[in-house]
Amino acid sequence: MTAGAPTYDLLGIGLGPFNLGLACLAEPLDDLRAVFLEAADGFSWHPGMMLPDATLQVPFLADLVTLADPTSRFSYLAFLKDVGRLYPFYIRESFYPLRREYDDYCRWAAERLDCVRWGERVVAVEHDGEAYVVRSATGRSWRARRLVLGTGTAPRLPFAVEGPALHSADYLDRKPGLLAASSVTVVGSGQSAAEVYADLLAEQEEHGFALTWVTRSPRFFPMEYTKLTLEMTSPEWSSYFQSLPAGRRAEVQRGQAALSKGISSQTIDAIFDELYRRQATGGVDTTLLTATEVTAARWDGTGYTLDLRHTEQDSTGQLRTAALVLATGYAPRVPDFLEPVRDRIRWDEHGRFLASASFAVDHAGDEVFVQNAEEHTHGFVAPDLGMGAMRNSVILAQVLGREPYAVEKRIAFQEWGIPDRFREEAPA
Repeated sequence: MTAGAPTYDLLGIGLGPFNLGLACLAEPLDDLRAVFLEAADGFSWHPGMMLPDATLQVPFLADLVTLADPTSRFSYLAFLKDVGRLYPFYIRESFYPLRREYDDYCRWAAERLDCVRWGERVVAVEHDGEAYVVRSATGRSWRARRLVLGTGTAPRLPFAVEGPALHSADYLDRKPGLLAASSVTVVGSGQSAAEVYADLLAEQEEHGFALTWVTRSPRFFPMEYTKLTLEMTSPEWSSYFQSLPAGRRAEVQRGQAALSKGISSQTIDAIFDELYRRQATGGVDTTLLTATEVTAARWDGTGYTLDLRHTEQDSTGQLRTAALVLATGYAPRVPDFLEPVRDRIRWDEHGRFLASASFAVDHAGDEVFVQNAEEHTHGFVAPDLGMGAMRNSVILAQVLGREPYAVEKRIAFQEWGIPDRFREEAPA
């Protein structure tokens, strides 16, 4: 760190959509000095799943800034206007942008920020008694009073896998190898699994491979998207969830798969329609297995043998496949660079960040904040893109001691928990 280097009020590590949104909201604030470090040389969001027709599962209003500041120059509508596509979007009459459009939008926003430092992979975070010192692999260092961790999640592998199996995060990069295989098996329950299966199904007639989709879920269930259910993506539901004991929170989460891990009904219907068309014109070499979990995957040099267990029958079996795609989701990770300041951070009994209502995870409650690493404390909305603007508004309010962007406290018609007025003793 060079002499006279500034001490920032806020330093963000990682630049996915959530920290990018924070940078966009921080940019116009005169009383906040912020900087954001990103290991990559430019913005890229899930490049392995940029399928041509894939759309977001949230409306365009869940962009980087709009739900905090609809007047921001970093809004999705401002992006469309700038690139000359606002009227086509209006005529399209769909709230759901293509995934490629969203990636382009984020890149557009990132390129307009002066506070981002690209190619700076953080290797250590220390504390000098007054502020955090953040060091990168380039040898540079920065000093800041507060940190926001936006390092993202890592592909989750529910069982040990050897050989050339791939996670859906790398699907497009390795798709040519899949098309050359004699058989391909997709494992997973959610939108990514459905999109990979649908994409391979579209290629199957030309390339001739056998195709199998295995899901542990009891059915290929759609994302629950009714309006009263959507009210759960609200500040008051998140507050209610935080008030529950840890064990009860985990129990509640287990029953909420359809709220965050389901498949869009349009994707499900499109898959069925394609299967029906194939059946009517000569058949299709595909197998769909529900309520079936893969307990092991063994690679012998030419293919995989998958051990299967049917969760309802409690029966077992094996499946032979030449290629394997694991669309098994993502999990938060604790960055190794936090080790020098580990004692300043609050952890739960499972070694996870213990986040406060303001998303702080340090003992002081106003120094280290997390983005999308608090699902176990704040609920299924943590990875929702629509959560980003509200979470960033809360973080900025905690940092500045004022609300530069109004934080809605109540938006839902329904109540969670028994209201206090019903707890009062009824008159005799």
